[in-house]
Amino acid sequence: MQAKWLDIGPVTQIEPGMAATLPVIGGEEIAVFHTMRGEFYALVNKCPHKQGPLSQGIVHGDSVTCPLHNWRISLRSGEALGDDQGCVPTIPVKVDAGRIYLLREAVVPPTPAQRKAA
Repeated sequence: MQAKWLDIGPVTQIEPGMAATLPVIGGEEIAVFHTMRGEFYALVNKCPHKQGPLSQGIVHGDSVTCPLHNWRISLRSGEALGDDQGCVPTIPVKVDAGRIYLLREAVVPPTPAQRKAA
């Protein structure tokens, strides 16, 4: 049985206020954000408005501003903030012993055998 969490590396790989991206085979690119308060969040790296790269946006508090049209997206919920409407999928994140983990089932596509068993 595979571990429930996928280790993506040390917390020091992402500076506070910045983001890093992870390619996902068969899925969407993921953006992992490190807030100035030391929290980590992960979202699919596409703004719900025009699919702008959220990883290139400005992180402030627990939201990110899309670099294309200034939509603010909640890092906690993936919801657009203010008058804008839309949502981007979030990926569960945990930090343990200085390492960042993403929920495996959210980022690793199931194998054909796993799909048949479902």
